[in-house]
Amino acid sequence: MEKKNELQTKPIGRLLLSMSFPVMLSMLIQSLYNIIDSIYVSRLGTNALTAVSLAYPLQNIIISVAVGTSVGMSSVISIYKGAGNEEKANQAAVTGLFCTGISYIVIAVAGIFFIKPFLQMFTEEPFILEEACKYTYIVICASFGCLFQLAMEKIFQGIGEMKVTMYLMAGGCIINIILDPILIFGLFGVPAMGVSGAGIATVIGQISAAVLSFVVYFRRDFAISIHPKYLKKDKKMIAQIYNVGIPSITMMLLPSVLVTVLNKVLANFSEVHIAALGVYYKLQTFIYMPVNGLIQGMRPIIGFNYGAGETKRVKAVIRDSLLITSGIMVVGTIVAMGIPKQIFQLFDADKFLLQAGVTALRIISIGFVFSAFGVIYTGIFEALGLGKSSLCVSLLRQFIVTIPAALILSMYFGVNGVWAAFPIGEIVAAIVAIILLKKYDGGKYSPI
Repeated sequence: MEKKNELQTKPIGRLLLSMSFPVMLSMLIQSLYNIIDSIYVSRLGTNALTAVSLAYPLQNIIISVAVGTSVGMSSVISIYKGAGNEEKANQAAVTGLFCTGISYIVIAVAGIFFIKPFLQMFTEEPFILEEACKYTYIVICASFGCLFQLAMEKIFQGIGEMKVTMYLMAGGCIINIILDPILIFGLFGVPAMGVSGAGIATVIGQISAAVLSFVVYFRRDFAISIHPKYLKKDKKMIAQIYNVGIPSITMMLLPSVLVTVLNKVLANFSEVHIAALGVYYKLQTFIYMPVNGLIQGMRPIIGFNYGAGETKRVKAVIRDSLLITSGIMVVGTIVAMGIPKQIFQLFDADKFLLQAGVTALRIISIGFVFSAFGVIYTGIFEALGLGKSSLCVSLLRQFIVTIPAALILSMYFGVNGVWAAFPIGEIVAAIVAIILLKKYDGGKYSPI
């Protein structure tokens, strides 16, 4: 008798940790890179930090398209693997890579025309605008490394090769961290490039990780085949990928929309608040990146067992994932409430940025624990192929509730009203997410 796949037989707790921990660790490394990157840039002054913060919404568009397409591809791979259809799983991988290449062309061309007009909406300070343009043109127009790195990462995750993902992502991030001070400040005979150096270090790290991904794939045998023969004119396959992918792309684009709107609101008070929001988004990766790693380990387990009809295992994965995420969020809340001043001092914050940042971090962190439901449930819905439910929860977290709340509360409570909108959005999204999963298929997958 053929041995069953460990996704269907291994005890859930050990399986979830073995699938998730490598990705969580690699994402912690990536979070460290994000923070170190900003720490180095902050040595150039608050204006330089503001310039990089303004680039975040556009930078996030690249990641959104890459991750969304890749998540759709990975979900389809896992479901076909669970159903035992190897041909379709291979076709999903190759189709996903093709769509990734098309996405890069569209993003790069659009970036050439729209980067500067977009950045001009948020600052009239010539230095900030110039530095923001330099950085953003680099990370957008050379984003092919980011796109293909994430595509290959999701292929490996879709077949359960989480350790490979960890090594590849960590390799790219380490290269980035090493290059940051060299290119920003000009070490070892390299000319100092300032903010541009940070952008160049970023894309070199991404390209390195992408190249390493393909090298590793073609030097070993994996449970997925990437070959041109699987690239077929199959509209149904593309639709299947983007049935999950488009909601995921939209979901990940929401922070870009959110930050764009909030930057406009915060600019009415002071540009220092834009820098504070930018630092917060770097810091929160220390909490949300490990959770995203957990989701990436959780998703193929749910997808495989859902395809195989293993209802009890699906429910157990959901329960354990929620418990682990809640624990991470509690720790994040304690740290954010307890030592916000010390955290912002890492960024060489002047007294104005320090005051703004401490207040922002304490208010926003009220919603961390509630966000455990919103974040985990969006991943669950994606794994089950319920793209619309995933999109609904994400829209509530970062658009439908948060943006109107920020606009209204800022009129009465000033900048603190903007920060208060974050926990309000998380609470509403958590309630709706719980209700949606309880209603799906008679609630048999709901842990509550």
